[in-house]
Amino acid sequence: MNSLRVESFFIGSRDVERKQYEVLQGLKSYTDEFHHNRLYPALSELIELYNALQDFLQKKNDFKLPQNLKDVDLENKHLVFESPDQANDEIERAVDLIAWAIPMVARGIDEGKEVYNFVEEHIAIEEVGIMPMYKEEGYWFVPDHTVSVLHLLRYKVSLFSSTSERFRTLQTQVLESIARSFITQTPESLKLDLIERYQDLPNPATYACETDLEFPFAATILPVAKRKLMSHLFS
Repeated sequence: MNSLRVESFFIGSRDVERKQYEVLQGLKSYTDEFHHNRLYPALSELIELYNALQDFLQKKNDFKLPQNLKDVDLENKHLVFESPDQANDEIERAVDLIAWAIPMVARGIDEGKEVYNFVEEHIAIEEVGIMPMYKEEGYWFVPDHTVSVLHLLRYKVSLFSSTSERFRTLQTQVLESIARSFITQTPESLKLDLIERYQDLPNPATYACETDLEFPFAATILPVAKRKLMSHLFS
């Protein structure tokens, strides 16, 4: 996938047609991912790009361009600078290119969201056995139908802090992957086996992810299912 960054709209932007072609090729690589039902990292990258482009347009007047010395005002004892025309032209070309590209980036995001919504509608989160009060750590069973296995995961909710906000993140670890043809146990008995093997969680919250989709596991099923589990945990 040819990732696009804000910097892509500046480098070599004198050749506008060539830069437009490069942007179109980059956007096509994202939509190709969606057409193959691969959501991540394409969707998150495209959303990040859209937000960055919008932010640039909103703040373009705040940029301080490199300046050349124009004159020396001896009477008032200060230097007189001017912004070079070349830098101004570069900014204006980038602004025009970004304004041209933003609607197409938005359409690409909409395509990704359609796939995301379809996947989310075909994923269910089921509770396994008796649930404890503490649910921020436990086990989770997620199928990967592309290779016919059931992944037994351990999950843990963690807090992530940025400069201004705190976020919850869901960390997962694969404990075991079982071929579907060899699974003879119920989700409840799988849970009991894990309790015996990992005694640091004597009464763990346990969930089963149910889906019939044969979509890429790491790029689509797992990230969408993680968001759905987080919604279930904190609804």
